[in-house]
Amino acid sequence: MNNKKKFKIHERLNSFKYAFNGIKELIDNEPNVWIHLFATILVIVAGFLFKISLFEWIAIVFGIGFVITLEAINSSIEKLSDFASPGKNDQIKKVKDLAAAGVLISSATALIIGLIVFLPKIFTLLMKI
Repeated sequence: MNNKKKFKIHERLNSFKYAFNGIKELIDNEPNVWIHLFATILVIVAGFLFKISLFEWIAIVFGIGFVITLEAINSSIEKLSDFASPGKNDQIKKVKDLAAAGVLISSATALIIGLIVFLPKIFTLLMKI
């Protein structure tokens, strides 16, 4: 019995709409994402102002993607947990806390990347003043 589906490019391309729906859901309904997006804009502007290198851009973009990805995963875990167990549940709380810890760790990592990239440039600028 062969239950494999035949690969169809239009079905693969069509699947992107679900991912874009998820991004829209994240932006429309997750307030913490707005904090991350605000920080993203500030960092991108700073990157252009300080003329950071290609490798610094790679680190910055990776950090931004890391945080927003973890926020999406955290949000989906929270929604799934609330659906599975609408009432108060100590095990669900632990799951949600662990997912939130992932966002915190990724945010701290992104902050460290930002400090490594931008602090030397800020100090150089301050020394010229």
